[in-house]
Amino acid sequence: MFGGVGPTELILILAVVMLLFGASKLPELARSMGSSVGEFKKAQKESEQNLKDFEKSLKEPVAPKTRVQETAEKLGFDIKGKTDDQLLEEIQRSAEKPKEVSEP
Repeated sequence: MFGGVGPTELILILAVVMLLFGASKLPELARSMGSSVGEFKKAQKESEQNLKDFEKSLKEPVAPKTRVQETAEKLGFDIKGKTDDQLLEEIQRSAEKPKEVSEP
């Protein structure tokens, strides 16, 4: 049946469990074991997905930065998710702003 555990052994194991925990605690024990197994499976799926994402990121080539992106990054702009045209507009707007001069 279960790797050499027959019906007699299962009945004996269940009897010992009932003696140890009592009949009133068995549903609570089963519920907590079920939620533990569910949490374990959930964590296992998440770790497998993270591993797949990591492997995928290793296989995808990283595009080199354009000169516009490099310049915007040096000027302190956030370049994530922005096109070169958007970055050029931001650079141009910042260049048009008059610089504030602090007086001594």
